[in-house]
Amino acid sequence: MNTKVSTFSGTQASKIVGITYRQIDYWARTGLVRPSITDATGSGSRRHYSYRNLLELRMVKSLLDAGIKLESVREVFNYLARNTQADITSAHLVISGSSVLLCDGDELVDVVRRGQGVLNLLPLAQVKTEVDGQLIALYPELAQPSDIRIRKIG
Repeated sequence: MNTKVSTFSGTQASKIVGITYRQIDYWARTGLVRPSITDATGSGSRRHYSYRNLLELRMVKSLLDAGIKLESVREVFNYLARNTQADITSAHLVISGSSVLLCDGDELVDVVRRGQGVLNLLPLAQVKTEVDGQLIALYPELAQPSDIRIRKIG
């Protein structure tokens, strides 16, 4: 999927990721996931998100859906920003109650040190698959038959 030139408005991003516009707006204003293409600069300005931003937004939604509190999601994102250089979709997060562990090769790194509970694995490659599926479902004109590619919309 060629996503290097794709940009998505806040409305498009919220539909693709499966969250409300209010959520995406709040997360941008509070710095959780800021749009990397164009940030809001005042009243009437529009944010534009990259494909990577879509993956990050979907990751936030997945963590929240798994019961992780927003404060802990912020800790996870801060840790990933400081400590991982690789593609985020190649990582796996292990969710244990309110704790989040990063599976880094053969190591588990406790990203949020709290609580105990049942372990759930959140493979971040699944986040990419979900975002790609929504892109194609919502914008079928972007898919090319032989090699699915996403081009700039909106």
